[in-house]
Amino acid sequence: MLFFSVKCYAQEIPPIQIFTPQDYDAEDQNWAITQSNDDFIYVANNKGLLEYKGASWKLYNSPNDGILRSVKFVGDKIYSGGFMDFGYWTRDKLGVMLYTSLVDDRNFSIKEDEEFWGIIDVEGYILFQSLERIYIYNILEDSFDIVDSEFRINKIFKVDGSIYFQETELGIFKIENGKKVLIIPEVLLNGNILVNIFNSDANLLLQTKENGFYKFQNGKVSKWVIESNNLLSQLSIYNSIRLKDGSFLLGTIANGIIQLDKDGKKILKIDKSNGLSNNTILSVYEDNFGSVWLGLDNGINIVNLNSAFKVYIDNLGVLGTIYTAAKTDDFLYLGTNQGLFYQPNDSDVKFKQIEGTKGQVWNLSVINGTLFCGHDKGTFLINNTRAERISSELGSWCIKEIEGHPNLLIQGNYKGLTILEKYNNTWRFRNKINGFNISSRYFEFVDSNQLLVSHEHKGIYKITLDNTFSKVIDYKKLPIKKGVKSGIVKYQNEVLYSNKSGVFNYDNNAESFLKDSILSSLFSDEKYVSGKLFNDRKGKKLWGFSESEMIFVEPGKLSTEPKINVVTLSNDVRKTKSGYENILYLSDNDYLIGTTEGFLNVDLNKLVEKSLKVHMNSVRYGALPDELTELDLVNPDPLKNKFNNIRFNYSVTNYNKLSTSKYQSRLIGFYDHWSDWGISPETFYKNLPHGEYTFEARAITDGILSNNIMSYSFTINRPWYFSLIAIILYVILLFLFLYILYFYNKKHYERKQIKVIEKKERELELEQLGNQRQLIQFKNKNLQLDIENKNRELGMATMNLVKRNELLSNIKDELSETKSLADVSKVVKRINKSINNTGDWKLFEEAFNNVDKDFMKKIKTLHPSITASDLRLCAYLRLNLSSKEIAPLLNISHKSVEVKRYRLRKKLELSHDDSLSSYIIEL
Repeated sequence: MLFFSVKCYAQEIPPIQIFTPQDYDAEDQNWAITQSNDDFIYVANNKGLLEYKGASWKLYNSPNDGILRSVKFVGDKIYSGGFMDFGYWTRDKLGVMLYTSLVDDRNFSIKEDEEFWGIIDVEGYILFQSLERIYIYNILEDSFDIVDSEFRINKIFKVDGSIYFQETELGIFKIENGKKVLIIPEVLLNGNILVNIFNSDANLLLQTKENGFYKFQNGKVSKWVIESNNLLSQLSIYNSIRLKDGSFLLGTIANGIIQLDKDGKKILKIDKSNGLSNNTILSVYEDNFGSVWLGLDNGINIVNLNSAFKVYIDNLGVLGTIYTAAKTDDFLYLGTNQGLFYQPNDSDVKFKQIEGTKGQVWNLSVINGTLFCGHDKGTFLINNTRAERISSELGSWCIKEIEGHPNLLIQGNYKGLTILEKYNNTWRFRNKINGFNISSRYFEFVDSNQLLVSHEHKGIYKITLDNTFSKVIDYKKLPIKKGVKSGIVKYQNEVLYSNKSGVFNYDNNAESFLKDSILSSLFSDEKYVSGKLFNDRKGKKLWGFSESEMIFVEPGKLSTEPKINVVTLSNDVRKTKSGYENILYLSDNDYLIGTTEGFLNVDLNKLVEKSLKVHMNSVRYGALPDELTELDLVNPDPLKNKFNNIRFNYSVTNYNKLSTSKYQSRLIGFYDHWSDWGISPETFYKNLPHGEYTFEARAITDGILSNNIMSYSFTINRPWYFSLIAIILYVILLFLFLYILYFYNKKHYERKQIKVIEKKERELELEQLGNQRQLIQFKNKNLQLDIENKNRELGMATMNLVKRNELLSNIKDELSETKSLADVSKVVKRINKSINNTGDWKLFEEAFNNVDKDFMKKIKTLHPSITASDLRLCAYLRLNLSSKEIAPLLNISHKSVEVKRYRLRKKLELSHDDSLSSYIIEL
């Protein structure tokens, strides 16, 4: 055996988007599909009318809960037919589709259990076809004509403006002037049931259900001889359409879809085994973008026939993850983690595995027409479907030519570098390069014997080899930041190193790397998924992968600046193996990209930049976030303030599976800046304040901005407490409040002022009282000083009197003893006169009264019987003088003073125990 029996079917198919009944929330069967002018899709479902605007599905239940069998967009209406009813749908101001029956109140009645399977428009008429009748509706006159049939009408067809239908057992009829005319009798059809009728060179091309195509020309029916007749004879066709490119798309029962070119050659066959979700096709429709919609017995599929991408999915897991690919004149080869597989070019036969290559394939390189396979087990030489191992050095990462040495190849291995040599017209292992044992997944020559080797965990090494490529003379590590999933590649004679920090150009003279600002902006930071770059030598492009794009760089045609091209395909969608991305040039702008599930084909010639329109689908509002109602999409009334939770739903009609649309929005009047790009086609604002707003949304699809900015203006009224009347009332209340506040403040400050004045008065009174007290104290002090002075004067006067009288008495006594009697008597008389001088008493009395002015009055009042002599004695006693001191003052003897004291006691009526002196002093 030359190869394993492990096989997998190989047919690249257009991307297919699948919608299940759970996705669109209706029943499984979908009988007809149409598209409106705004590119919305409408589907006749068992449960009702389905609407799809590119973001989400919406179901409108059938008016009589019956199955919808047909749907057709005409003018500005969606016409539909179902169980015992047909009519049209129009959109109201809330964006909701409303149904109007054309059957009610007519001069005809629908037959029992009649269902309407087909709708066709022609020249202002709408034709509704059931199995028994055709109802011709005149749109302008709102009137009907009816074409009855004796036998079953399978389908109705429109060909170049003419209407045809088949009655079983009778043949094919044409409607002319509202009447049916037989043009092909049943005998010519030979019992075949027609699925469709097409125009063919001014003749009719008849497609049958089970016997392929027939031509009707010159009144004869003949078989259309094509290479697909054998295939068609094995199929049961349920419906078909002719696509815009002239090809035919046939929907089968139990066999998926078949696409034939205009000459009847099979182009494509897709069924459940390679992409569809169901094999029974109930309806087929080509939309405005060239995609084909399939209404299935269970679900809805979109086949993107015009996509630049084709997909091969390894559903059985036979291939595994594709790490590398190569193409020769005869075969396409895929190197995977499970081995090396091949397939003859331009065929859809199964991929087969080459014997002996089971295991991890790292690299496929075609060098001078020879295919080399770098494998975990070593290096293989591939000759068509056979593999010959030429090196057992484990882990062959990559193989490159050595300039100037056509018979030598260098390869990077798990443990350094090795040399392959061409000997006797065959390749063989020559030697391992000694002196360098680091894994060499990426390497590039910078001159004839120097190369750079990149290791993602260790960095970049510059290696100098000897002239025989046997050993490393020198190597050193270069000053550049290492990086996970980094890579190195040569493009346009420059060595480029790429990691998360950016893309760097190598300067051999300076032995350093300089950052390339243009390329770094494409692959670094948040865009980074891998530093692996590809030099597409045949296509002259440098390829790289970022988070959301595939990017290829071409030399500028009119300048030295490179031309940057972007293929919008996110990492999640393309499913490439991060760090092991691979791309293969197949033919003119046609490339193969290996993925974890198979591979993609991308035809750059089919990449079309198309700007889509953003549509507003619905606006819902309410007082509570989870209780919202529809709002007018055209002229919304101002909203009450409490209904300030608003949800906007919008979309673009992007029906391409491998294409991603992102949205931005803003609410002018609340937040004027655009939001970040996001995939959600919905924005919800909660508890908006009152005011006037304009909501805007835009989209970006495949890097192309939408051709419009969707705008919606609305107003949220002021709350009642902010209304004009309320504001006027607030102003009045404010002024009233200010007046009351002023009035009470005035009263308050008046009272406060009075209190302050009273307080000041009290303080002033207290201050005055304090001053008066100080003044009184000062006066009292002065008086006390005066009294003390008077007392001193009185004491001095008294003492002077006492001393004078004592002196005079002593003189008198001495004179009595020494002088003659006559002389002495004369002197004594003079002295007595001086002692008894009343003037001295008056002076003393005046001084005494100054000191104690009330004493004399008080004692006279209490004791009126005392005499002046008694008062004089009382005065001396008041001064606390002893009897001995009083005697000279009264010019009497001491004994006489005692007598006078005794008499005074009597007059004062003092008891024996009472002290006279104490009484007088205390009085």
